[in-house]
Amino acid sequence: MKSSLLADLNQEQQNAVSTDSQYTLVLAGAGSGKTRVLVHRIAWLCLEKHYPAGSIFAVTFTNKAAAEMQERIQALIGEGHFNGMWVGTFHGLAHRLLRIFAKQAGLPTNFQLIDNDDQNRLIKRIFKERKIDEKQWSSKECVGFISTQKEHGLRAKDIAIDDPKTAMWQKIYIDYQAICDRVGYVDFSEIILRTYELLKNNQEALTYCHQRFSNILVDEFQDTNYIQYQLVKILSGHTANVMIVGDDDQSIYSWRGANADNLQLFINDYADTEIIRLEQNYRSTGSILQLANALIANNTNRLGKNLWTQSDLGEETAVYVGFNDIDEGRFVIGQIKKLHDDKVKYRDCAILYRNNAQSRLLEDTLLQTGIAYQIYGSIRFYERQEVKLALAYLRLLHDHNNDNALELVINTPTRGIGEVTLNKIRQLARTQNQSMWQTIIQAISMKAITPRQSSGLARFIELIQSIYQDVAALPFYQQLDRIIKVSGIYEMYEQEAGIKGQSRLENLDELVSAAEQFYQQHDKQTSKSLNDDELVDVQNASTLNVLELFLSYTSLEGKENKKNTDSVQLMTLHSAKGLEFDHVFIVGLEEGLFPAQRSIADPQKMEEERRLAYVGITRARKHLTLSLSELRRLYGKEERNLPSRFLAELPQALLQDLSYRRSANFSKSPSGDALNGNEQNKQFIDERKASFIKSESNNQGYTLGRKVVHKRFGEGTIINLDGEGEHRRVQIAFVNEGIKWLVIKLANLTLL
Repeated sequence: MKSSLLADLNQEQQNAVSTDSQYTLVLAGAGSGKTRVLVHRIAWLCLEKHYPAGSIFAVTFTNKAAAEMQERIQALIGEGHFNGMWVGTFHGLAHRLLRIFAKQAGLPTNFQLIDNDDQNRLIKRIFKERKIDEKQWSSKECVGFISTQKEHGLRAKDIAIDDPKTAMWQKIYIDYQAICDRVGYVDFSEIILRTYELLKNNQEALTYCHQRFSNILVDEFQDTNYIQYQLVKILSGHTANVMIVGDDDQSIYSWRGANADNLQLFINDYADTEIIRLEQNYRSTGSILQLANALIANNTNRLGKNLWTQSDLGEETAVYVGFNDIDEGRFVIGQIKKLHDDKVKYRDCAILYRNNAQSRLLEDTLLQTGIAYQIYGSIRFYERQEVKLALAYLRLLHDHNNDNALELVINTPTRGIGEVTLNKIRQLARTQNQSMWQTIIQAISMKAITPRQSSGLARFIELIQSIYQDVAALPFYQQLDRIIKVSGIYEMYEQEAGIKGQSRLENLDELVSAAEQFYQQHDKQTSKSLNDDELVDVQNASTLNVLELFLSYTSLEGKENKKNTDSVQLMTLHSAKGLEFDHVFIVGLEEGLFPAQRSIADPQKMEEERRLAYVGITRARKHLTLSLSELRRLYGKEERNLPSRFLAELPQALLQDLSYRRSANFSKSPSGDALNGNEQNKQFIDERKASFIKSESNNQGYTLGRKVVHKRFGEGTIINLDGEGEHRRVQIAFVNEGIKWLVIKLANLTLL
């Protein structure tokens, strides 16, 4: 078995799989087979080192990656060796720990996971109770603030108050957490923080983890945030073997809390860490890798590696400079059409762009040419309005004290229960320290509300109770089907005109099918006779019902709407991480667009922009095309941008210019002089920097991405500029007042 586990692995991969080091950092380059290494490492621990399956705690960053890893592990070592192994995301695995130690964590055993929409409704409820003006204060911003504090391991009492806004958000955080703790709500950031606090403060839970998990493996470690790293440290203690796998060159999520420095922190915290570099790439051609290596070498804060391949050099990378963005889009779609005519499938072609606004023109061009396309990363199935509504009815049916579910369904479809009535119930519930359901029943019996209010609420209570009596004996997927029909939501969407209404009905049908499939799958896993809706979760050592598992699944995992049509893949560069395609087109390589204008003045942000370009380049297997345009219309304004500095950082000998004219050639400086020899990149970038410094001075500080304050409209961000001299104006996206054009001379703006 030993030889078979190491067979077909290169030397570095073998070293990673068989290492005896307690602490190991696998620095895994793009396309270097890191998933295979992790799977074989787990198999090695079980089959060669004879660790029990239950000792493995393996973390991936997406549910898709977790499912793939589980399948590959089982295929390699067999289901018998896999049972008891914990493989999943940080949130999924922490959730399992909280289910086991709910009481010790200060949670009810039936605590409920809530998502961003649920959080937003709770914050809005607190705003109303505190009489906070929603036009002045953003509930979504408050949700983001609370999540960020939790990701940094901070409770409300730990926050340093340095401005009025932070003071306000701290008060809301206190109220919000009090409601969550009273009712048993757990948001996504709370899952990790609550688990960390559990292990920090409860010896029983900590001892359980230390005795059980002797091998901890974490993938995509460059994407971990502060509290996730702290969780890894406390879980591992001083005895566990820890292997982290990551690539600092692919750290592109700092905007959502990821900290690439965690790789270096790990090395600092564990001085005897063994570093193994996986540099052999099995995905891309030699020329593509040379481009990627040359580009990323311009970053200074790197642990360092150099990708290489045994594959051929391959084709040159094509570069196209369009007359305008329409010309650029037509060229890209035309190239894809030619590939398809040569028997290449559309699904093997991907168009990557820096921001979502760029997709519109590409979509229009694809529609005009009749080519099917799919935008990767669209709204997930379980996040769609009609699906969330049906699940909220199901939640309320089985947990009448679920305030979030009640508020979502109580007047949908419309039942004449208005905001005034709900505010009254909210106030009474807060005063009595009880759920809104209990408050409604009490208010009706004690005549604490008007007869009209009482009538509407009583009908709603009767509806839920009658549905429950009718469906209580049915499996939960049949309950769900009955709820959709009896509650009136199916009829409501039947009356919605057009394709949108039909699509909602199809999604509701699909939800019932998904629930039935989930039920059948879990019913087969049971090893003994149980009641209809019960399932023994052996790994959790507790009994959960299938309904609860399904509701947790819909909250934690979601489900993407997959299409079987052969279609071109459109996505942002951020969404492309982890994917690969035979033919990749990166569009919009212009200064101010990619790299983004808001990043140009910040060296750290510029390094992340470059890592983003590196990620895009390394998505390509066979061929890469880079494009830009001389003139681009974006956000309602035409602009002429310089070619992206990233183009000047690429080896020119590996690039093939397909442009019809050369006036905007990326290999020339802004002044038009040809650049040759070793000074090419330096001169190109120096002239570009000088150009933008001059532009900044002429703008008097009014640049794209700059934060400003207006006396009437409040804080906003500049998203567009137009005109000259006294007529110069800016377009600003205000936090609470939307998007507005203002003349700079008259606006009296304060620059932040």
